[in-house]
Amino acid sequence: MSICPDPQGVPDVSSPTTTRPRSARRAAGLALAAALAATATLAAPPAARAADNPYERGPAPTVALLEASRGPFATASQSVSSLSVTGFGGGVIYYPTSTSEGTFGAVAISPGYTAAWSSISWLGPRIASHGFVVIGIETNTRLDQPDSRGRQLLAALDYLVERSSVRGRIDSTRLAVSGHSMGGGGSLEAAVARPSLQAAVPLAPWNLDKSWSDVRVPTLIIGGESDSVAPVSSHSEPFYTSIPASSEKAYLELNGASHFFPQTVNTPTARQAVAWLKRFVDNDTRYEQFLCPGPSGSAVQEYRNTCPSA
Repeated sequence: MSICPDPQGVPDVSSPTTTRPRSARRAAGLALAAALAATATLAAPPAARAADNPYERGPAPTVALLEASRGPFATASQSVSSLSVTGFGGGVIYYPTSTSEGTFGAVAISPGYTAAWSSISWLGPRIASHGFVVIGIETNTRLDQPDSRGRQLLAALDYLVERSSVRGRIDSTRLAVSGHSMGGGGSLEAAVARPSLQAAVPLAPWNLDKSWSDVRVPTLIIGGESDSVAPVSSHSEPFYTSIPASSEKAYLELNGASHFFPQTVNTPTARQAVAWLKRFVDNDTRYEQFLCPGPSGSAVQEYRNTCPSA
């Protein structure tokens, strides 16, 4: 549940001023002004506070915007050869073509066991079109395990911000990871290895490690009710439960979905993943309405969360 701070009281300045020197009266007046300013900030509507967020990108969000096949930003893409990088197997970068709104956060995404990036490539332009630079990676080998995929996700982020041709479009302090199956398990590994990440979004994650009590990165886990490869009862659910309540986290279970739901366009997945990334990578509280109380309807079997505090 979202926990809001107690309202801040205004200091008592009602004492008579006739017995206090001018300097004391002036100090009291300044204290009152500061207290009133603080109270006004706390009472300001979300839109007013959001206007002060330097990372806010794009128009005010709506359900229609999140469920559309593309977001508000036009995107382009470029391939990354495995011969030009170290630590991962190359891939594809998707990025907003506009530079008028400043730099963007970046997301690295890994495919699953034996799969290529093409198996989940629809996620690249979909997420990028909401104002992110995305790199969909190829793994060093198709058989790489989650720990290796986690290291490769971090290597891909390092490449994006240090060497890629789009590095000037990226804010290196606002990075995230995601992945499918063993790639999802790898995103949990990456979150532990680099707690400075702003978000993680494992999709139908698979990992032999069931306890993630050391995850501090805001994490959204999306699982499929009918997953027989990484059943939610032995993967997604215990992963979610083991993450401390002090860490922002959410769990979305898709009704009737198999392990392979990310391999075709899946609107509930895109909607929730984008909202999570916008909220935590961009610190855009306009998207909190999609996290708390969260999604519902026929596509949703279950949704749990800690509800981020605005």
